[in-house]
Amino acid sequence: MDRFLIRGGRPLYGDIVIGGAKNAALPIMACALLTPEPLSLRNVPSIVDIRTMCALLQQHGLTITYNDKDPHHITFQGDIANTEAPYNIVSKMRASILVLGPILARCGKAKVSLPGGCAIGTRPVNLHLDALKALGAEIEINQGYVIATAPKGLRGGRFVFPFVSVGATENTIMAACLAKGRTELLNAAREPEICDLIDCLIAMGAKIEGKGTSHLIIDGVDHLHGAEHSILFDRIECGTYACAAGITGGELRLIGADIHAMGSVIHALEEAGVEVFPEKNAILVRRTGDLRGIDIMTEPYPGFPTDMQAQFMALLSISEGASMITETIFENRFMHVPELNRMGARINVHGSSAIIRGVHSLSGAPVMATDLRASFSLILAGLAAAGETSLNRIYHLDRGYEAVDQKLSACGAQIERIKTK
Repeated sequence: MDRFLIRGGRPLYGDIVIGGAKNAALPIMACALLTPEPLSLRNVPSIVDIRTMCALLQQHGLTITYNDKDPHHITFQGDIANTEAPYNIVSKMRASILVLGPILARCGKAKVSLPGGCAIGTRPVNLHLDALKALGAEIEINQGYVIATAPKGLRGGRFVFPFVSVGATENTIMAACLAKGRTELLNAAREPEICDLIDCLIAMGAKIEGKGTSHLIIDGVDHLHGAEHSILFDRIECGTYACAAGITGGELRLIGADIHAMGSVIHALEEAGVEVFPEKNAILVRRTGDLRGIDIMTEPYPGFPTDMQAQFMALLSISEGASMITETIFENRFMHVPELNRMGARINVHGSSAIIRGVHSLSGAPVMATDLRASFSLILAGLAAAGETSLNRIYHLDRGYEAVDQKLSACGAQIERIKTK
């Protein structure tokens, strides 16, 4: 397994291009299952999760074509030849469950393995299944597979999500686009990535009202057609590199980012002492003074995103005073705390909250990544730490971040990927 070797203590200065959002690209790629016509996507990030989704779509019968001049431009086309999503692919990535709704809507049946992914919580798929049942699906779970049927096709229905779920909202939206009649979804997730999904579906001929709200109305159509769409920038990657500027006391221009989509992350950065300035097609982030301790609670959008919790914990570990982070989305998302403490951080976990008492400096140490976002929190700590940090199990990181070592090195970081057999 590869590892990163980081020599810290150097402020970062320069430009970093923010890529397309993983959390937008994955459901939008699944939209290709809703039409036999070509779906051409630009700004697709080159990461492991995208390759996993490509492999899944290919085994369903789709042809995937990469643009010779732009590796981030991919076209998907084909009829569904296989309605089963097998364990050997689905177990690698939780977002694989997003093929369930489209395949069921197109073919009237689907068999999808229960998913895998980062071990940050139980994240049950029951909301996906309950919402599809509201559209007339018959569902059973047998030998680790979700087996869904709709012999007469899906029909419009009304479903109230008991709590906000991004994935369940996405799956239901896609399925409802080809259902007969009107579907009404209440307490739906409102993330920018869901708005991007809706934009793509509308370009394909879907009829959807309420984008950006928790109340969606979808009028089913007989068929969808092909389209071209550019994936939204990755607000989590943007926030992560903003934390890199903050924790190292440097200045980074994050190109391709839009400050308006960052919402609560920008507020938290500024409250912690990191300056943020909007520019044309970019965000400038810098820190010249001390970091300040703040309190954060993760919440569904527009609240503070759970995917930024670990990165802010690293940032706040060297702040003045105490901070508290409360995690309300996933119950098992503090696994990076012992690793940060190995580097000299003072963090105590009490139930769903972590108390961070800021220290003057961190020290390099051998540490281990436990999940995708925790991986980058340890990189951030390593960039600020005195001495050398060896970060193992970076395959987690490769699932969601593109060319990390190249982007950071270009801004003055001393980070090296060590290849191992």
